[in-house]
Amino acid sequence: MTSEQDKPRTASARARTNPFRRNRKVIPLAPEDAQRQGAISALAFQLLGGRDAALDFLNTEDTILSGRPIAVATRSDAGYASVERELRARSLVRDAPHGG
Repeated sequence: MTSEQDKPRTASARARTNPFRRNRKVIPLAPEDAQRQGAISALAFQLLGGRDAALDFLNTEDTILSGRPIAVATRSDAGYASVERELRARSLVRDAPHGG
């Protein structure tokens, strides 16, 4: 008598696997990268007036910063500083009184 292990795999058995559920290795951020990511997210939330504006800024490619601000800020202290400067500049423009 043959066991399930001894049976050859058929094309139909392989077809049932879901290619979207492949094991993807997630590499956790280094502690200092995670700290920068959390800090820039909190600052964006505070300075830009909420979640939607912060997420839009952090996740949209930015030509001035040469990338997505969240990735630039997470990568290094210098990147964090450049994203912080840009965030503060944008919040000043947003908060400036409008002539009228």
